[in-house]
Amino acid sequence: MAILTLTLKLPFYRLNQCKAQEFDRLTELNTSIANQLLEVPKTDRRKYTSKDFNHIEIGSGWVNQTIRNSCAETKVKKFKCLPLEVNNQGWRIERKGGTYSVAFSIIRGVKKRIPLAIHQSSHTDTLDKIIAKEARKGSLKLWKSKKGIWYVLLSVSMEVPDAEPVKNWMGVDRGQNQIAVASLPNGFGKFWNGRQIKHLRRRYQKLRQQLQKANKRKVIKRLESKERRIITYINHCISKQLVQFAKDYGMGLRFEDLSNIRQTSKQSKLIRSDSGNSRHTWSYFQLETLTRYKAIKNGVPFELVPAPYTSKSDHRNGVIGKRNGHWFRGFDGYQCNSDWNASQNIGQWLGFSCPLNLQETVFVMDTDGLGDGVNESPPN
Repeated sequence: MAILTLTLKLPFYRLNQCKAQEFDRLTELNTSIANQLLEVPKTDRRKYTSKDFNHIEIGSGWVNQTIRNSCAETKVKKFKCLPLEVNNQGWRIERKGGTYSVAFSIIRGVKKRIPLAIHQSSHTDTLDKIIAKEARKGSLKLWKSKKGIWYVLLSVSMEVPDAEPVKNWMGVDRGQNQIAVASLPNGFGKFWNGRQIKHLRRRYQKLRQQLQKANKRKVIKRLESKERRIITYINHCISKQLVQFAKDYGMGLRFEDLSNIRQTSKQSKLIRSDSGNSRHTWSYFQLETLTRYKAIKNGVPFELVPAPYTSKSDHRNGVIGKRNGHWFRGFDGYQCNSDWNASQNIGQWLGFSCPLNLQETVFVMDTDGLGDGVNESPPN
């Protein structure tokens, strides 16, 4: 059994103004406690308990978690806002009809847990598992968005059945022109175009340049968080469609391992200055992590394979060919989409051992222009 850990982001349902103001006040009080602890040396900070804050009206469970959070942060000099947080013993989930509510006690001396209604969103199954004690509870955090909406963040861990073995794998090639390309073995492929993200990156880059000249730093910070949220939403949608695509055909998902891609694959300063083409703005790892946890949740096998030569090899025989933009050409003149060809190589990856045909290799070297020297060097 695999262990899946999720964080549920659930907004409160019809939270009145009085309770929202109380949350604001207690959050400011909690932040002041954390800042007081930061002024104490870390060795002495660990000795503090909730007894040292009896004069504070926040409950002991919340104060103890604040002490743990302040001890964990070593480089922070001052908290701007530290949300209220409590461990798994300080909250519970209740259900009445079709309405879910979360109950917790936040005021010191009040043992009764007051239930507050929440929107279950698309997490009905997970909340039912918490109530049935089929899922392990983690911490609870009260968080306020920039729009003034209060959310409850629930950390939940549950056991999910291991993915059943599959005969075929669906390869997924990631890039910048095409965010993702998934294809069936020797079959059709599904493309997710990156034109929207490129336009979004360049638009916000231009806005930042204009705002920097006007010295409007707060607006720049707000736009950066907005840009990040839009990209995260797009990756969520793509990862969900990828998992559903593999589930419909009963296959596993294979991604290429792009670790350290920004160091190994260098770009010129001119290309890197363009936010639409720079690999430093390419959120490839986020797409991988989102797809991984969704695949585990839905019982779809997921694995990584080495990335070298997946886009330069012919998916029919593994012989190195020539890639030119969106097209790949094999040694015999065969042409296909380069991203689709890469996804085929990822899906049928068998390891580094592969047959070597010397005649085909020499022929490919000659057609690839290597007969005139290597890396534009003069022939021997």
